[in-house]
Amino acid sequence: MPHSSPAVALVTGANRGIGFEVCRQLAQRGHTVMLGARDRSKGEAAAADLAKEGRMVLPCQLDVTDVKSIERTRARVEREFGRLDVLVNNAAILYDTWQRAADADLAQVREALDTNLFGAWSMVRAFLPLLRSSRHARVVNVSSEAGSLASMGSGTPAYSLSKAALNALTRMLAAELREDGILVNAVCPGWVATDMGGSGGRPVADGAASVVWAATLTNDGPTGGFFRDGRPLPW
Repeated sequence: MPHSSPAVALVTGANRGIGFEVCRQLAQRGHTVMLGARDRSKGEAAAADLAKEGRMVLPCQLDVTDVKSIERTRARVEREFGRLDVLVNNAAILYDTWQRAADADLAQVREALDTNLFGAWSMVRAFLPLLRSSRHARVVNVSSEAGSLASMGSGTPAYSLSKAALNALTRMLAAELREDGILVNAVCPGWVATDMGGSGGRPVADGAASVVWAATLTNDGPTGGFFRDGRPLPW
């Protein structure tokens, strides 16, 4: 890495599932990782579990729908590190398999958008000055093939719409931040066996590795893409 000190990464929604495993894998690579969690006690417990493995993981209370929470985290990162090298927008809610677009509860759709789209958008806006202070900044938006227009059908309207919009945001940010050397990509970790994904999916470690691939790209790596396991997916 160009910096003499370890790369600094921030992962949202990281006290369990894919986010937790992304923290583990980034820490294994030598990153200093901030583990963001809405529930402070759950975040502290998750970070303590990783600390037992000798990993440098720091818990932080972070609700991506709360401007004050985002600002507290931003101020902490600036105070302690002066830059941010990796932002993983992993926080997501509401895999609404019980809904259809024709009669969806729009309040639930708005709730999904608040976290899955606007939460990620707010994080990039808040942390952009710190990302610009890095010589190798990476933004990874954890998306889903459910947001791919190429294969989209009925069902999960709140989740699918929010991920399609996140993909669109990824394209715009990548184009705007290219000259800053900030690589911005969307990653589908696949159907993973987590609390949200349910049983039967691929191992969490495999899904997280797909995210970590985008978080650790070299400076000549792709930007503005949609990937799973390092391979492009159709928009």
